[in-house]
Amino acid sequence: MKLLKYISFSLVSILLSCESKKEVDLIVTNAKVYTVDEGFQMATAFAVSNGRFVVIGTDDEIQKGYSSNLIVNADQKPIYPGFIDAHCHFYGLGLNQQIVDLVGTKSFDEVIERVVNFYKGKEVSVIRGRGWDQNDWELKKFPTKDRLDELFPDIPVALERVDGHAYLVNQKALDMAGITSKTILSGGSVELENGNLTGVLVDTPMALVDAVLPSPTREESKEALKKAEAISFSYGLTTVNDAGLNKATIELIEGLHQSGDLKMRIYAMVSNNQENLDYYLNRGIVETDRLYVGSVKVYADGALGSRGAALKRPYSDKPGHYGAMITTEEELMELADRIAKSDYQMNTHAIGDSANVAVLRAYTKAVDDLKSRRWKVEHAQITSPIDFSYYEKGIIPSVQPTHATSDMYWAEERLGSDRMSGAYPFKSLLEASGTLPLGTDFPVEQVNPFLTFYAAVTRQDQVGYPKGGFTPDQKLTRKETLKGMTIWAAYSNFQEDERGSIEVGKTADFIILDRDLMEVEVSEIPKSNVLSTYLNGELVYSKE
Repeated sequence: MKLLKYISFSLVSILLSCESKKEVDLIVTNAKVYTVDEGFQMATAFAVSNGRFVVIGTDDEIQKGYSSNLIVNADQKPIYPGFIDAHCHFYGLGLNQQIVDLVGTKSFDEVIERVVNFYKGKEVSVIRGRGWDQNDWELKKFPTKDRLDELFPDIPVALERVDGHAYLVNQKALDMAGITSKTILSGGSVELENGNLTGVLVDTPMALVDAVLPSPTREESKEALKKAEAISFSYGLTTVNDAGLNKATIELIEGLHQSGDLKMRIYAMVSNNQENLDYYLNRGIVETDRLYVGSVKVYADGALGSRGAALKRPYSDKPGHYGAMITTEEELMELADRIAKSDYQMNTHAIGDSANVAVLRAYTKAVDDLKSRRWKVEHAQITSPIDFSYYEKGIIPSVQPTHATSDMYWAEERLGSDRMSGAYPFKSLLEASGTLPLGTDFPVEQVNPFLTFYAAVTRQDQVGYPKGGFTPDQKLTRKETLKGMTIWAAYSNFQEDERGSIEVGKTADFIILDRDLMEVEVSEIPKSNVLSTYLNGELVYSKE
């Protein structure tokens, strides 16, 4: 009888215990959770319901108060907020999967070899590729179109430089675009050799070729977005800032989000053209759970690698050449005034020190309260130290650490030693602005955010060159780097109350890694792997 009473009491206790627990969708325990909240607190467990974090604490606290049909034992692995790439070309990454990859080529001969092999046996109306960089070749000069003319006399060819700021095209493409040796456009150049076309187009003239080549079909665009998503999720990215999209692509993304065919959160910068501005500035900010359209992407100048960046003084390796402004200072002022009258951000690509100060002046003149508007300078790559103080007004520098370690082999040749104090000055920009969102600019650089982390804290390549780091005073700490890839990037997107940290009420975007970025030897950081990626508490990628 006593045994029966005991069993009855125990059953009642268990039932009451279960009833007192709150049912949630997901519980994660036995983890090393970097919350990246204001106090940079650590936790070991959390619970998720309806796509949001509902409690964060210890294993004991979570297990006593919550129950779920889905419990993940993280096996003491580190967990971070989902990474945010603050500047990339997500759609472009997907499109690149459909063309020949020229990244890492060591000579122009290798470029030709890859193009021929990729398109062998295919019936196409255009040949495209991207990724060549003459700075990686033994002969560090722009290629010419001669071989392309021999191999492809009747098919237009457009091979894009790695930075997206130069094309190598064949004669067929030049003829279709109406480009001759007498073609002159501001904001770029048609490269000549002994008065003849070389096939290299820098910045503005590239648009003439784009206008006559076929655009991707709707199905190709859909496939591109889905491929980019799969790649991004595998690297722990849960939000991407796509730096320059047209209305048609943004509407395609909206539709794919609504149908459930695309899940990635996208902060879309609207490309600066008349159609986009007239439509979006009048429409106002577009915001859903997965899409934010509230900024305009502007190009002030070109890239340093193709000598299109606008400098205050001539290039050290090309006397008399200053680069070029794609958007003049006067045009920047007018555009800034127009955008300031809307709710939109202005996010401007600026590489050279002349372009950077022009953008900073335009922002300061157009907007009184820059802290609330959060206008960004994308790249801020070469900034004169005298101009750092502009960032104290609330302008946000959005930078890409791997640009520094990719360009360090030749940057001083372009700039000269006296300008290196303002080259890729990430720590100085952080000290001036107080926030520093980090990205990759993929596919210009690799998607891999662990390379971003490594480059930020070491300023070295993956074999440890140079000893001590490239301009080592500009290294970031690991804590600063993690913030740059999470909460600071979210802040720059006006989304710090929704994501960027693991806190109660925020969307449950988080990743589980195989090693701890905050404690592992720095040489191990690039070897890191994402084990799982969760978006809204839903598993969207698993390494297994």
